[in-house]
Amino acid sequence: MKCAIGQDSHSFSQEPDRKLILAGVHIKGHAGLLANSDGDVIYHALTNAISGITSVNILGKTADLMCKAGLTDSSFYVKEALKSLEYKIEHVSFTIECMSPVLFPYIDIMKENIASLLGIDKKNIGLTATSGEGLTSFGKGYGIMCFCLITVS
Repeated sequence: MKCAIGQDSHSFSQEPDRKLILAGVHIKGHAGLLANSDGDVIYHALTNAISGITSVNILGKTADLMCKAGLTDSSFYVKEALKSLEYKIEHVSFTIECMSPVLFPYIDIMKENIASLLGIDKKNIGLTATSGEGLTSFGKGYGIMCFCLITVS
């Protein structure tokens, strides 16, 4: 058994046409995240957690090259990270911190997207969200932060 943690955060973009994408879900009516890619902090944290197991860093140079090639959908980064994973994914847990949007209505579809991407059962994915009681910049509404813990065997 091994486990690793991944984290990612982005501030909200001022671009009016920028979409907010979380775990591949378009959250309508909310500002998107500032990033070269779609800024999907959930998939970025997952990619970093997988990199913690494989020791093959994807976000950064590899993802930047993929962005320049037009691959801005963050699911591609997860898929790239999975190429080096020689373990079975047992469980993945996410904690998201943001003041808005309210994520509860999207949790189930996010878990379905993650499960499909990883090829695991949705029951092996935990996904929670908190406002952080406004104590951090994320809890004050400046962006979104996500932590991901992955367990493999």
